[in-house]
Amino acid sequence: MMTVYYRAIPQTDNARPDDALSIAGGWTWFSHAERITRDAGTTIIPASEVPADVRDAIVRPRARIDRLRMDRPQIMGILNVTPDSFSDGGQHNGPARALAHAKRMVEEGAAIIDVGGESTRPGAMEIPIEAEIARVGPSVAAIRNMLDIPVSIDTRKAPVAQVALEAGAGLVNDVAGFTFDHNLAPLCVRADVPVCVMHAQGDPGTMQDNPIYENVLLDVYDFLNAQISMLTGLGIAKDKIVVDPGIGFGKTISHNLELLNRISLFHSLGCPILLGASRKGFIRVIGNAQDPQGRSCGSVAVALEGIAQGVQIVRVHDVGDTRQALNLWQAVTKGTWHDG
Repeated sequence: MMTVYYRAIPQTDNARPDDALSIAGGWTWFSHAERITRDAGTTIIPASEVPADVRDAIVRPRARIDRLRMDRPQIMGILNVTPDSFSDGGQHNGPARALAHAKRMVEEGAAIIDVGGESTRPGAMEIPIEAEIARVGPSVAAIRNMLDIPVSIDTRKAPVAQVALEAGAGLVNDVAGFTFDHNLAPLCVRADVPVCVMHAQGDPGTMQDNPIYENVLLDVYDFLNAQISMLTGLGIAKDKIVVDPGIGFGKTISHNLELLNRISLFHSLGCPILLGASRKGFIRVIGNAQDPQGRSCGSVAVALEGIAQGVQIVRVHDVGDTRQALNLWQAVTKGTWHDG
């Protein structure tokens, strides 16, 4: 049986037709959708012709994730407490420096801080659990003790997540999509915390060695759909699941662009979408920006396009630049602004 996919074609224009439908109870709407199959390509259809169950999944307002409202764009600040991350390795090691950087990101407009203790850059090797715990545990505790801000833990490993949750983290963000450590999902069920499930082809050490897909957009969609079913089957409520297509994780530049161009397809899964493209390699190539620190403009451009397609969470290094751009984008899109 042929699988049919439906992608809401997102709009933000103020001239909204009366029969248009809001996407995920948020700031974008659609009156038409793209009907996609693997064999027959795509056709454009009115929103009224989207099957009711898919239309309901697209339209249904998303529940809060931790304290974050999903009817407005949210900025997740990246905090790598690692010596070898591709962009900022070694800059925020130790709880004091981690806390200082978290405080700065909160002041710049971050709504949640994502703490990671293991580099997942292309070519990175797995580190021992004890080393990862030593990096993230004290840093999460320091942030939660001093700042009134939600914290997520970026890890593939149940023991690391356990320590971070005990220290005050409120979301588990797994770049392996809950395929690396099969104890991680049951831990999240017991802790009753929201999760982010990301797609990656291969592990960080080998993921960029000639990644191949039949259809990257639909292959990633099918993986995320299957993982949602697995997680809900274990007992994680669907309204506590965030999905992430995994830009740069086992994808070529062309794969990344295909996903970004039609990222609104993932609204059909019925979950909030997280986009993490900040400072990644395709921005280096397309934007001619060799230094990761000089990729803010490209990162912001990609984040805004995701938000224009209804992406609820953007995971970024450059929080202040992203917040400034988002404020202007929202004001221009609405055609109005109110101080305070």
